[in-house]
Amino acid sequence: MELDHIYQGDCREILASLPDKSVDLIFADPPYNLQLQQQLWRPNQTKVDAVDDDWDQFSSFAAYDEFTREWLSACRRVLKDTGTIWVIGSYHNIYRVGSILQDLGFWFLNDVVWVKLNPMPNFKGMRFTNAHETLLWCKKSQEQKKYTFNYHAMKQFNDEKQMRSDWQIPICTGSERLKVDGVKAHATQKPEALLYRVILASSNPGDVILDPFFGTGTTGAMAKKLNRRYIGIEREERYIAVARERIAAIQPATSDAEIYGQYATKRSAPRLPFSTLLEYGMLVPGQTLYFKKSQPATILADGSLRTPEGERGSIHRLGAHLDRSVSCNGWTHWFYLAESGEYIPIDALREQVRQIYAQSAESEE
Repeated sequence: MELDHIYQGDCREILASLPDKSVDLIFADPPYNLQLQQQLWRPNQTKVDAVDDDWDQFSSFAAYDEFTREWLSACRRVLKDTGTIWVIGSYHNIYRVGSILQDLGFWFLNDVVWVKLNPMPNFKGMRFTNAHETLLWCKKSQEQKKYTFNYHAMKQFNDEKQMRSDWQIPICTGSERLKVDGVKAHATQKPEALLYRVILASSNPGDVILDPFFGTGTTGAMAKKLNRRYIGIEREERYIAVARERIAAIQPATSDAEIYGQYATKRSAPRLPFSTLLEYGMLVPGQTLYFKKSQPATILADGSLRTPEGERGSIHRLGAHLDRSVSCNGWTHWFYLAESGEYIPIDALREQVRQIYAQSAESEE
């Protein structure tokens, strides 16, 4: 498998040659199967530059469904068990694609609506202007526990507010629209802002991103800009030539992973059992902890806690019992009494151990 490379050919055939579980993220912009029956004309009698290329032509919905099932099955095989896939489409195809995704075992994480701030108008006035497209974001299976979602990066990206699933981004116009001899290089070129957001949200620096319908290379360009690796598959030589020139012009500024969206969070930090605090002498058997600064429990040598009533359990299980809830994050609900008389969450001690681990790793390097 060659990285930072564009393979020419049918994506189903190329995907069959790639190793199992070899890519971290897939972004797919498949044919929309618009099924146009006639040419479109504006009121001033100029022709609308619609999607009428051969690659978007299918003999029937059944043929399109078979094609979709084949390339999605191949994508599922090459996607890592910690990976996710994004598929974008319009109302013409996205519901058929979504059904097949579910049939193959993918599990929806979000459907994101790309709201086009400057959509193409509806010239005939016979229906609403099509002003959005839908992106389906899925993990590989319902059972999959780990996948990349850079929640904090996206919150920071959105002026420190949780990012919503409606993304308002203009369509690709002006200098961003690639042209060859004054003509649009690709009918459905996606804006760089859209791919920037997808890649920043669901991958890390160094991850391998696959695009089975590479077109003029927006995915590859943004992958390179954000210090990721890419694999492109495209059957049209004319698109590949444009993509290669476009990507070659991009030079990442640095190799610093944090600059490109990767930084440590509590979710990404190494997991530590409560007993680690006893091993490091930060807490001792017989010491008292306080659930929500009030209900006491004694620390036992094996890392469990015991209430005055004799109830025993881990910091999480006993905490859930005392809170009368299904689950409890014991790290943030149990407190120890410092010499200053202040109640401090035991999570503060866990962070001290993580710093010790990090310093040890740095010294070994």
